[in-house]
Amino acid sequence: MIRPIASALLVSLLAFTSVAFAAPDTNPANLPAGNYVLDKTHASITAKVMHQGFSLYVFRFNKFDAGFGYDPKNPEASKVQVTIDTQSMSTGWEKADKQFPAEFIKADKFPQATFTSTSIKTTTGNKGTMSGNLTLAGVTKPVTLDVTFYGSGKGMMGETRTGFAATTTIKRSEFGADRYVPMIGDDVALEIEVEFTKK
Repeated sequence: MIRPIASALLVSLLAFTSVAFAAPDTNPANLPAGNYVLDKTHASITAKVMHQGFSLYVFRFNKFDAGFGYDPKNPEASKVQVTIDTQSMSTGWEKADKQFPAEFIKADKFPQATFTSTSIKTTTGNKGTMSGNLTLAGVTKPVTLDVTFYGSGKGMMGETRTGFAATTTIKRSEFGADRYVPMIGDDVALEIEVEFTKK
């Protein structure tokens, strides 16, 4: 009697798992319409900058938020908005975390950075570009990111979920943050991994 019950439970578990972990749909046209909010537990913004030519110094921002509205009939009209707490920069070394944000990007004077998209273009398949205005250290400049759409689908709790990756490189001197250049590099490579859920 126990064995049939156990087998039935196993079948039910496998059925649930196959639904919960179904592969995301990587066609952007199939992303459901609506407003999407950031899942902060599955999101990261990391950056790399050359240190004296010897290594890439890696850090991340611990506090940021993002959201966008989406209409599959007009996907390129989507607006993405991001806010970053520049004082939340984390290097893995407590002493540096207190000094580096102010010295590197003037976080003491400008504690928030923002990005607002102005255009989104699909290139091939699930790849595309997103251009917009980045405000950092009180200066606003246009930037373009290379974007990968990981897909959309149902999450484990039945929610509509979607994910993206984006990369770009900025010159911090263009934003007036040029302290220690060139000893600490001017080029800052940004890597973004984010998941959103539909409201």
